[in-house]
Amino acid sequence: MRLMEVCLSRLPSILMLGLLYVTYVLIGGVIFWKLEGDLGEKDIGDLLQNKKRLLVTYKCLNQEGLEAVAQVVQDASKVGLSLRGNHTSDGFWKFTSSAVFAATVVTTIGYGNMSPSSTAGQIFCVFFALFGIPLNMVVLNRVGKYMLVIERNISGFLEGKTKRRTCTRFSVHLVSFLSGAALFFIMPMLVFQQYEGWTLAQAIYYCFITLSTIGFGDFVADSNPDKAFPDWYSVLMASWIFFGLAWLALLINHSSDILERLNTHFKQRWGGQQPEEEPGSAEPENPESQVEEEDEIQKPPIPE
Repeated sequence: MRLMEVCLSRLPSILMLGLLYVTYVLIGGVIFWKLEGDLGEKDIGDLLQNKKRLLVTYKCLNQEGLEAVAQVVQDASKVGLSLRGNHTSDGFWKFTSSAVFAATVVTTIGYGNMSPSSTAGQIFCVFFALFGIPLNMVVLNRVGKYMLVIERNISGFLEGKTKRRTCTRFSVHLVSFLSGAALFFIMPMLVFQQYEGWTLAQAIYYCFITLSTIGFGDFVADSNPDKAFPDWYSVLMASWIFFGLAWLALLINHSSDILERLNTHFKQRWGGQQPEEEPGSAEPENPESQVEEEDEIQKPPIPE
């Protein structure tokens, strides 16, 4: 009975959050529709005009021949072969690119630019992802916790020196955010601009789409068959994805914690609800409370 009363009391809050979520998604859909809809229709019109121009220019090429050429181009793009000039490339399935592909599987990025085509490869991919995705989540969670432990230790050290808790924590969080942004967004953006030939906007877009695991696949680093990339480039890519995912997940946890605190604050202020904890007690559950067990690693055992 008590459980049902609690559920009913929280129902308006759940409905409000659900309504906010649906509204947010619909607003995003409308904006994307307005921004990209007309451009998409223009692109389709341009492609149809290019198709007509191609058939007129090359008299020996009919509709059936054009479809055959399009199929060859499509098949070549799937395996990473270049049709420009007389040179050939090694395709997607080199060791380095295969290792990056394995990383995109367990991190659920899934660009879609390459995928296993053999039956054995597809079956292996299922089992590889089945065990690899939970393993990746555990490892990233642990790495994120250690990042947070380091941040807390620095904050605690500076708090002891300055005696200003709020200002010190804000400064440490700000420096941590700026350092992560420079390491996982600004520096990779410059690298991608140089090696991939992307604009800064395309590079920063790719960085976020990758590290947030959205992975549209419209931009994929180290996949252009017309360019030769050094071997260290793939290693750098895999390292950037791994540590960048941990950092962005930590940042998203911080953002979620801030939203939860704001939600609690407005519920108490507008709904007349009393806080569940007395002042001076433990803070609400947040990413910092998840690393209490990690703090024990930083402290030596107390002798009996």
